[in-house]
Amino acid sequence: MSLQDDTKSMDRREFLKAATVAGATLAGAATPISAVNRASNEVRVALIGAGAQGQVLLDASFQIPDVRFVAVCDIWTDYNQRRVSRLMKDSGHPNNAYVDYRELLDKEKGKIDAVLIATPDFWHAEHAIACMKAGLDVYCEKEMSNSLADARRMVQTSRETGRLLQIGHQRRSNPRYRFCYEKLIAEAKLLGRMTTINGQWNRAKREFATMPERYAIKPEILEKYGFQSMQQFLNWRWFRGLGGGPIVDLGSHQIDVFNWYLDARPKGVMASGGTDYYSKATHEWYDTVMAVYDYETPHGVVRAFYQTLTTNGFGGYYEVFMGDQGALELSESAGRGSIYRDVANAPDWKPFVKDGLLLAPVEEVKLAKPAAVLDVRETAPPPSYGIPVQMRKKYHQPHLENFFGAVRGKTKLNCPGEIGYETAVTVLKVNQAVEARTRLEFKPEDFEI
Repeated sequence: MSLQDDTKSMDRREFLKAATVAGATLAGAATPISAVNRASNEVRVALIGAGAQGQVLLDASFQIPDVRFVAVCDIWTDYNQRRVSRLMKDSGHPNNAYVDYRELLDKEKGKIDAVLIATPDFWHAEHAIACMKAGLDVYCEKEMSNSLADARRMVQTSRETGRLLQIGHQRRSNPRYRFCYEKLIAEAKLLGRMTTINGQWNRAKREFATMPERYAIKPEILEKYGFQSMQQFLNWRWFRGLGGGPIVDLGSHQIDVFNWYLDARPKGVMASGGTDYYSKATHEWYDTVMAVYDYETPHGVVRAFYQTLTTNGFGGYYEVFMGDQGALELSESAGRGSIYRDVANAPDWKPFVKDGLLLAPVEEVKLAKPAAVLDVRETAPPPSYGIPVQMRKKYHQPHLENFFGAVRGKTKLNCPGEIGYETAVTVLKVNQAVEARTRLEFKPEDFEI
């Protein structure tokens, strides 16, 4: 019986249930629980920020029972707000539309339980803090803020108000990532001693987003909400003070997993990067970044390399965790992921296949002596084993399910503000290291709030 087939017996369902329950003991379990104080199990939600990412969250939330959207807020009334309002209505979620979040909080008081925030990074803190002070639980996209001072205030407000603050590092709820962390690394220790991590997110060249003039936001509205032009509004991730560039936009997701899988904070980072391809007049952040972190763990030093390119998409995005007995390759990209056994150092993994923790290799690699040795440095490729847990939902759906479950008081957050803050400290330091052109150290107090 294959564990890949989630239509199989109760043993399969119980197996995954056990893995999920075990995952609830992560650091996020310390977050206080909030509940919907109504007889209905329905969670009433507002969306603040109805751009591309807001629509991704909306689409994933539509797959979750008993979640009802009642309001949307976005300053781009002729495009984002109108499109999302139509999507909500077509999906049976009649809603009210707002430009200013303060008007939403005032007029929808008592009518909503939670908000999803998908505005540009520099707005996250103001929006999240105001919503928590209004008594609402908050799901906030990453990076939680492009200012550590503001990120700290977000966590402090969550603690003071008792409201939930989930940060959108969605891999923390991905069943495939959770299974690999809980079962393969922490319990079975299939990698042995972890020594090295590689990660990347490469994207092909993209021109600045544009929009016909008839859809443009009025200059006075743009200025009121922190944008100098429509071009800046559409491409805010590339501008200092608004976003953090590709290392924050893309790298944050994966560097968060580095910290998680090592259960450690980095001791230092060095980085090389620059605006090497695009015009510095438009792309204020670096289009190419390569960073190396060093971690001290109870088992020894681990070095982690990460790169993000925005001029060539070769290889896509993935993470590889390497130890002295094996290597684990993972990606949020559907279907990508395997674990490799170092045949010279690792014990036989057949018992793990028998127990359902691994899928047997399609073809066992036999270390037969080759007829002719071309190079003494050549080695046979290691056996590749499959991972028995598949991610069959939209990428953000499990993380939103975790959030809404916590709002109902039935579970605990997988990525509360404290974890999001640690990741922000880890990631934002890379841009500083590029400028400093030297290794920068992290102090333990850097991660504390």
